[in-house]
Amino acid sequence: MNLKILLPYSIFTDRTSVTRIVAETGVGSFGLLPNRLDCVAALVPGILVFETKEEGEVYVAVDAGILIKTGAEVLVSVRNAIAGADLATLRETVENEFLNLDEQELSLRRVVAKMESGFIRRFAEFHHE
Repeated sequence: MNLKILLPYSIFTDRTSVTRIVAETGVGSFGLLPNRLDCVAALVPGILVFETKEEGEVYVAVDAGILIKTGAEVLVSVRNAIAGADLATLRETVENEFLNLDEQELSLRRVVAKMESGFIRRFAEFHHE
């Protein structure tokens, strides 16, 4: 199988000769083998595992998204993805990324709150004129 993991801004990975894929959906995990029928699945945040003869098992933490299998092509489109050599390393990397995202989100919320308060103040001034 050919596996392509797509992010909103880039291609995360494009692998050929994938022998199996395990993904997580809202109703549980499921596996894909090369001769499986075509399918579509909504993915939940979790671990996507794929295996190649050259690399063995590869672990990828993925955000919510969609998986589409047509023939030998498997497309996975997610908001975010992080690869790891093993599950322990992947867990640490994901925790660090989420901490960074939380800090960025907090900063963004502060900026938006300042913009909103400035807009409301200017609107009130304009309304009183």
